[in-house]
Amino acid sequence: MRSSLPKVLHPLCGRPLIAWPIQAARDAGAGKVVVVDGPKRRLADHLPEDVEVAVQAEPKGTGDAVAAAAGSIADDATVVVLVGDVPLVDAETLTGLVKAHEESGAAATMLTAELEDPTGYGRVVRDAEGQVERVVETKAGGDATEAELAIREVNTGILAFDGAALKEALGKLEAANSQGELFLPDVLPRLKEAGRDVGAHVATDAAVTLGINDRADLARVRAIAQERINLAHMRAGVTLVDPRSAHIDAGVEIGADTVIEPGCVISGATRIGEGVTIGAFSTLIDAEIGDGATIRRAHIDGASVHAKATVGPFAYLRPGTVLHEGAKAGTYVEIKNSNIGKGTKVPHLSYVGDTDVGEGTNIGAGNITANYDGRTKHRTTIGDRVKTSVNSSFVAPVTVGDDAYTGAGSVITEDVPPGALGIARERQRNIEGYAERVSRRER
Repeated sequence: MRSSLPKVLHPLCGRPLIAWPIQAARDAGAGKVVVVDGPKRRLADHLPEDVEVAVQAEPKGTGDAVAAAAGSIADDATVVVLVGDVPLVDAETLTGLVKAHEESGAAATMLTAELEDPTGYGRVVRDAEGQVERVVETKAGGDATEAELAIREVNTGILAFDGAALKEALGKLEAANSQGELFLPDVLPRLKEAGRDVGAHVATDAAVTLGINDRADLARVRAIAQERINLAHMRAGVTLVDPRSAHIDAGVEIGADTVIEPGCVISGATRIGEGVTIGAFSTLIDAEIGDGATIRRAHIDGASVHAKATVGPFAYLRPGTVLHEGAKAGTYVEIKNSNIGKGTKVPHLSYVGDTDVGEGTNIGAGNITANYDGRTKHRTTIGDRVKTSVNSSFVAPVTVGDDAYTGAGSVITEDVPPGALGIARERQRNIEGYAERVSRRER
C-alpha cells in the first residue's frame, strides 16, 4: 500500500478492511471472533470490544499466524479462517461453507471460486472422488503444468476446519521454503496423510476472491462494495437518481421514499429518515436527518436536522448543531454547536456559533454571533419570536428576550429585554457639499 497505515486499516466505504470479514463472520453466526495482530497490536484499538486478539510474535507466515490463535480454538469447534485483506466475503458465503464442511465430515473444506481469468491464483487440483488433492501455486514459471494452468477453480484463502484436526496439523508444519515461513495451505497434505478428507466448496460469487495488495485493488473492490450498498438501499425503497455517483458508507441508514440526487457523499454513522430529499452534491458526515427534511447542496458534519427542516443551498452545519422541526438554515449560512428552535429561520449570509435560539425567530441577513473573545467561547441566547434586522452582531455572552427586535447594523453588547428594540449604532449624519470638497482636493 506504500503507507504508514497497516493495510487492513485502510478504509473501505466507511469501515477499515479488517471490519468487513469480522462483520461477515458475525452475520453468519460465529460464536467467537479472533483477530491475529502483530506484537505492536496496531489493530487492537480498531476492533469491536467482543473480538479477541491473538498476537503473532514474528511474521512467520499464515500457518504461524493461525497457530498464534490456537489457544482460542476448541477441539469440537468448526473453525473458519478468513483473510483480513479479502473484504467482500459475506455471511451467505460463510454459512454455505460451514454447512458443506459439517455435512461432508471432512477435516478441512476450502472455499474455492471459478474464475474466467485465474491468472496468479493457486489452482485447486481434485482427485477422482472430488476431494482436494493439492493446491498448485502459479506465481513463477514452471510452478504448474499446462493442464494445471487450464484449471479455472482457484483457492480463495478461506478455509473451514475441525478444531482438533487443525491444531494437530499446525503442530506438524515445517518451514521448508525459501521464505522460512509456515504456510496454512500446507496443513492440507498433513491432514490427507493422516487419512482425513479435504473438501472444497465453490463460492457462487467470485468477488469473494478479490484481495487487496495496493490502492488500485482497493479502488476496484470499493466499486463493487459501493454497488452492493447502493443496490440494498434502492431495494429498500430509496431513490438514488444516479447510483454511480452516490457514495454511501456501509453504516449509513436511509428511510423509504428518500431521494438522493447525484454527486452526494453520505458517510460515517449518518441516519436519514423517510421522505427526505438530499440535493445534488451534498455531503453528510455522522449526520441525523429527520423525516421530510430537505437538504440542498449543503455540508452537514455531526449535526442533527429534525423533521421538515430545510438546509441550504451552500449551508454548513458543524458538529453540535441541532436544527429543530421546521427550522431553516439558508444560503451561505454556517451554524456551529447551536440549537435552532422549531420554525426558526436563519435565511442567508449568517454565522451562528455557540447559540441557543428559541422558536419562531427570524435571524436577518448577515447576522453574526461573536462567540470567541480570544481566550474563551461564550454563548448567546436569543428567545422566541425574535426578529433581528440585517447586519446585527451579538457579542457573547448576551441574551435577547422573547419578542424582541434589533435595529439594522447594530452591535449588541448588552442584554435586550423581552419585547424591546435593541439599537447599537451612531446616528446618521449627512455632510452637505461633501462631493464638491472632494472634487476641489483632486484638482
